[in-house]
Amino acid sequence: MNNTSPQSTASTVFIHSLIFAFPFLLLITRFGVGLCSFAFLITALVYRRQGWPVLLRHLTEIRGVLVAFASVLVLALLLGLLSGDGRLRDLEKPIRMLAASTVMLTVLACRPSRKALWWGLIAGAMAGAVFIAYQRWVMGVDRPGGLINSITFGDIMLCMGLMCLAATLDFSGRSTLWPALGALAGFTGSIASGTRGGWVAIAFSMVLLVRYGHVLRGRFRKGLAVLALGLVVSTYFIPQTGARERVDEGISDVQQYFSGGQTYTSVGIRLELWRSALQLIERHPLLGASIPTVKAEMQELVDSGRAHPYVLQFEHFHNDILQALVFGGVAGLLAWGATLVVPFQFFRRQMHNGGDHLNAPALAGMLLVLSYFSFGLTEVIFWSVRSNMFYAMMLFLLAGLCLNAKEKAQ
Repeated sequence: MNNTSPQSTASTVFIHSLIFAFPFLLLITRFGVGLCSFAFLITALVYRRQGWPVLLRHLTEIRGVLVAFASVLVLALLLGLLSGDGRLRDLEKPIRMLAASTVMLTVLACRPSRKALWWGLIAGAMAGAVFIAYQRWVMGVDRPGGLINSITFGDIMLCMGLMCLAATLDFSGRSTLWPALGALAGFTGSIASGTRGGWVAIAFSMVLLVRYGHVLRGRFRKGLAVLALGLVVSTYFIPQTGARERVDEGISDVQQYFSGGQTYTSVGIRLELWRSALQLIERHPLLGASIPTVKAEMQELVDSGRAHPYVLQFEHFHNDILQALVFGGVAGLLAWGATLVVPFQFFRRQMHNGGDHLNAPALAGMLLVLSYFSFGLTEVIFWSVRSNMFYAMMLFLLAGLCLNAKEKAQ
């Protein structure tokens, strides 16, 4: 895809550099996400006259996604006003995630080549893999996490690797090896972090890739996808990766928890937190409860012997669904769920109705959403601002690329 917007050479270089920098700087710097989100916001304002008309032409298609993110913000605001006990402090993440729609406006206005994103993902995955591999096998850190915690790092690396598989659709010939290396780097980085919850995403992604295997044109791409995912599975049989040890440890944790043995284990803690969360949900099923209320009720559960004391040490419930229900009730679950279901349906429609030129960004979008849903089954992947912003910014970036491809085809 070529840049067809009437921009100066400097502007073209800037927007492509910005899109490249977003995934590249994500895991290897502390400032990358904040810097890029601010730059996208300013760029969207500068090019608003070019972006708004395009957005309005496609508003029917993208309206549901915008409404989904707006609903999370509106609900957080209403709960804060109704409770009056500090919930307004929870507005930062929904505000910033909705503001990430300026990434889409920037893309619609400037019409960059999507190769800038693919190269950014490839470089970001490789840089992240080198960083985490150095921590794991040179520094000897057992559960390395780069500049963040190991679970979030490993999950995002896996997500980037999966999107690199989708990127192969925009490469041809020997150049396809570059996104393949990006995918391999992403998977390697995830393995090095020692995270297990992300492996659920691999299973779901395999189902999705099988479902849309026809878009992976040629035996090479299909074989590449199978090989990349197979390499992840094969790590179970390589002692140096620690994968088998982590799996066996998880099975042992579950057995101990249900047999009345030691519960203060990685899996046992999650099971106890989930059991505690279910008890809290029963008390506030519709709108959930505020952080102070949840802490007080958790203390009550511990005091009454209905939960182990160690649950008080943790900031969240290690499950996005339960987290949404505890703090937002059914309303919160519906709002949070919409930010996953509605974008997934958007990308799915692009895949089915947009033609082959939309396959790469649409497939990458579906893999992004599916990955985050999978990560949230054993972790609150939407807990940190960095993880939230990666999801929202990448989602709107891919949505903008899909809409640009449709504009070009018209």
